[in-house]
Amino acid sequence: MEVENEYLELQTWSDLPTELLELILSRLSLDDNVRASVVCKRWHSVATSVCVVNQSPWLMYFPKFGDWYEFYDPAHRKTYSIELPELRGSRVCYTKDGWLLLYRPRTHRVFFFNPFTMEIIKLPRFEMSYQIVAFSCAPTSPDCVLFTVKHVSPTVVAISTCYPGATEWTTLSYQNRLPFVSSIWNKLVFCNGLFYCLSLTGWLGVFNSSERTWSVLSVPPPKCPENFFAKNWWKGKFMTEHEGDIIVIYTCSNENPIIFKLDLTLLEWEEMTTLDGVTLFASFLSSHARTDLHGIMRNSVFFSKVRFYGKRCISFSLDGYRYYPRKQWHDWGEQDPFENIWIEPPKDFSGFT
Repeated sequence: MEVENEYLELQTWSDLPTELLELILSRLSLDDNVRASVVCKRWHSVATSVCVVNQSPWLMYFPKFGDWYEFYDPAHRKTYSIELPELRGSRVCYTKDGWLLLYRPRTHRVFFFNPFTMEIIKLPRFEMSYQIVAFSCAPTSPDCVLFTVKHVSPTVVAISTCYPGATEWTTLSYQNRLPFVSSIWNKLVFCNGLFYCLSLTGWLGVFNSSERTWSVLSVPPPKCPENFFAKNWWKGKFMTEHEGDIIVIYTCSNENPIIFKLDLTLLEWEEMTTLDGVTLFASFLSSHARTDLHGIMRNSVFFSKVRFYGKRCISFSLDGYRYYPRKQWHDWGEQDPFENIWIEPPKDFSGFT
């Protein structure tokens, strides 16, 4: 018995069975996995074998003419193209879980399309005055809901909802108690079971699709420097969500971006000085957040602009607090907001050239 106790006392972490070590290291974040991998050769081998690096979204460019669409992979700096005649005459409105939501102005046709599987899911016809619309999750899920908001008067908005399989859209009007002007410059995101709508002036409306309730949060718009707002500044405003948090990005031609996170407890916008390893992908129609990406991509904002000489996506690092490539700040207000969108690619896809 004494010999057995002495053996147990002499055991160290390096004596852990491989199966147990794999289980432990597989549950670590990417940063902690990297730290564990430098403990010893054995830990490095196991950490590398279980390390999972997430895939970044691709930037999908809409052609001005023809049916060939380009997709840019910022992680590998590669560009792919594919012919999609199915999208002819359509406007891309939103993307989530690898699906596109599209609208045909001539016929008022609304439909989902997956450019990687070529699946199409039709929806009831609906006349959109502008293409500000979002959906909660993939249309193959029974929980999928579509949401759009339209300005009716200074104090009234009309909210329309739909779901795959429905025969018509449902539209209800709501009174605003706080300032809220709905326009083409709104930003929409689905978070914690609710749709959030950021208005032109920075007020946040919230819609509960299950209870069909609408309210404007009593949270004053994010505070920016007086010289921050310039011509067409509203085009350089983006919103996304990450693990239950609402994140807003404000940009201005020759100023560094300002990033805010909504504190629902204190009911205020908190300026962020770090993203804690998260990567944001900002575009006018739909923005995304990712964790556990390649090291050089973390704690950064990737914008919907690619410098094709050298094939590098313009980004802003919160570590170096500057744009990459250097001096590549861009006046996002001058960019066509409807020319591209970020979309999640499948893990394995060979349909591109």
